[in-house]
Amino acid sequence: MKALLALEDGRLFRCRSFTGPGEAWGEVVFNTSMTGYQEVLTDPSYRGQLVTMTYPLIGNYGTNPEDVESSRIQVAAFIVKEYQSFPSNYRATQTLAEYLQDQKIIGVEGLDTRALTRHIRQVGAMRAIVSTHDLDSQSLVQRANEIPGMAGLALATEVTTNQPYYWSDNQPAYIVPSENMDNSVWRNRDRAFSVVAFDFGIKFNILRHLTQAGCEVIVVPAETNAETIKKMQPQGIFLSNGPGDPEPLTGIIEVIRELLEYRPIFGICLGIQLLGQALDGSTFKLKFGHRGANQPVKNLQTGRVEITAQNHGFAVDINSLRSEDIEITHINLNDDTLEGFRHRKLPVYAVQYHPEAAPGPHDADYLFQQFVQAMSQN
Repeated sequence: MKALLALEDGRLFRCRSFTGPGEAWGEVVFNTSMTGYQEVLTDPSYRGQLVTMTYPLIGNYGTNPEDVESSRIQVAAFIVKEYQSFPSNYRATQTLAEYLQDQKIIGVEGLDTRALTRHIRQVGAMRAIVSTHDLDSQSLVQRANEIPGMAGLALATEVTTNQPYYWSDNQPAYIVPSENMDNSVWRNRDRAFSVVAFDFGIKFNILRHLTQAGCEVIVVPAETNAETIKKMQPQGIFLSNGPGDPEPLTGIIEVIRELLEYRPIFGICLGIQLLGQALDGSTFKLKFGHRGANQPVKNLQTGRVEITAQNHGFAVDINSLRSEDIEITHINLNDDTLEGFRHRKLPVYAVQYHPEAAPGPHDADYLFQQFVQAMSQN
């Protein structure tokens, strides 16, 4: 089925839909991972985005219920060079097309993803629309220019959980929240450490890593207040990844500020950006973001280079953090942007990349153990 992808600057890419009729709009970005497309599809950090895979053949191992990072597909549309309609994998329960169709997400193929990626790298991530209904180029470009930009969008509040839940037996186990959500209400005390994880778009593999590190985890909505967190008496606080711009999340930033001296805090991705804001730093939008499983990061404490998984379009301005309070621990070797910091006096630290790496390398697994160590010493 014929389809057309139109970018806000007038660039057009003719393609075809492998999921039937449909239309989607948002910010068009690219991901450089060779595998893990199902994890990419279900990562809440991709909310509101049309994701282009740079690896040319997608769909060859199908999809399955185990390899998801949230309860649903999060991308607005999926763009590939060539779709493989006959998967070969013993774990597959559906083709990629069937998986997308079930959740009414359009997938397109047959366009030059190399040209699209190069264009985004040169011009920057931009608004776009893909459609099988409207194939008029002038109309689509005009509509693309009417789409809200990613800057200023508080998407974390759209993808967060509506109610607290335990992470139990590798899945959410919902609980009935109490007005007095104190420690005695929610703790089972079957693990060494208790962690409250703010859900700004949290990936399931983060929760798996926390439990593997010996933590009992309860996930709370993004806008949970500091008083409630303190009543729960956790031993540590985790700030998750998530989509959109951190700057408009002023209420959440103020809550984090109130919790800075309360318990050890570990943040990743959007979590580091919110922490940066809470510590009086600033954030900015990257030209085309970091998305993929092959991003080189230097650990300034050890001198080692870690290959990391990343997915973000915003970053903390490294020059905005006060050096007397903050130590820079990691930098990106491609563009020298901030990838990690820790507080010099408080047990607070964060990284911009994804140490849980689903998909991706395991170079940064040690960060979860560092979090556990910080809780044991607090």
